[in-house]
Amino acid sequence: MSNSVFQSVIVQLRDIPDHTFGVIDTEGSVVSCTDASLLGERWSDAALKVGNAGDNMVTFGQKCFKAIVGNSNFFEYAVFCTGDDEISRSFCSMAYIALSDAKGFYEEKHDRGTFVKNIIMDNILPGDIYIRAKELHFATDAPRAVFLIRQVGHNDVATVDVLSGLFPDKLQDFVLSVNETDVAIVKQITASTTSEDLEKIAVNLEDTLRNELRIKTVIGIGTVAEHLRELADSYKEAQTAIEVGKVFDTEKSIMHYENLGIGRLIYQLPTTLCEIFLCEVFKKNSIDSLDQETLFTINKFFENNLNVSETSRKLFVHRNTLVYRLEKIKKLTGLDLRQFDHAIVFKVALMVRKYLSSRETR
Repeated sequence: MSNSVFQSVIVQLRDIPDHTFGVIDTEGSVVSCTDASLLGERWSDAALKVGNAGDNMVTFGQKCFKAIVGNSNFFEYAVFCTGDDEISRSFCSMAYIALSDAKGFYEEKHDRGTFVKNIIMDNILPGDIYIRAKELHFATDAPRAVFLIRQVGHNDVATVDVLSGLFPDKLQDFVLSVNETDVAIVKQITASTTSEDLEKIAVNLEDTLRNELRIKTVIGIGTVAEHLRELADSYKEAQTAIEVGKVFDTEKSIMHYENLGIGRLIYQLPTTLCEIFLCEVFKKNSIDSLDQETLFTINKFFENNLNVSETSRKLFVHRNTLVYRLEKIKKLTGLDLRQFDHAIVFKVALMVRKYLSSRETR
């Protein structure tokens, strides 16, 4: 546990005159104190007496001590206050209450974060989720969104701290370091939160890291988890969103699993099945026989919803020129892109080829 948690409370006790407040650990070392000159001193005899006193307040060396007991029912720290009279004992009791609450809040927050991380990483049994959630007073059926932020190019250790500053509710929202490049965010949302709302949050995350740390990121968003046990699936979906986007939407930096479309299905197919599909579709000639100009024309044709007139205008060519190119594609591949069914097959084939190419470069 960080001693700064104690120190943040201790400093607020400085205004009480004629008394010094502090905290010692199990070895008697002063880890926090209103008098900085005492930090690091070791009072082993005092620690021994406190350890033998249980929950009772003790006096030693003209100081009052009261143990802060941990989950194991053994003293982990002890609060002290100078003086051994009744007023000093009262001050020590008040300091104990404040510091004990601070310790409890810190540990609950820390334990909750570890708990959530274990869930998304599949490091906890489903049955144990309910037990641990009850112990931590953790709502199991609140809707939560999972964002996965992946740093691209260079990483910054300050990323977690910067992102944590965007989520003030530390008991409901969690910023978790997954590895040196990835940070997962689990945010509790309301039933009325929409996909657009989640993407706005992702945009804010991206802008903040770019402006404050000059970090380029890609962000994956999983489907909303309605229950704690669904967080692991949502986290995996956020991972998949990033991976699929890297193949099919290279220009995008924010990918929502729900919007991946057919690319999500193709990504899950075995490569052998993809190769068989391409061979069956392009019986006459391989898709690799199409030059870059032809592929560019095809993509523009798809972008303009198979509209010949609109596509020719965007390509700055005569309508008849585009028709000629489409006829040429039909002769090479046997597919007439002006027919909706043929266009769908060709579009899928292009995506499959892109997917296979990405696997070859790994």
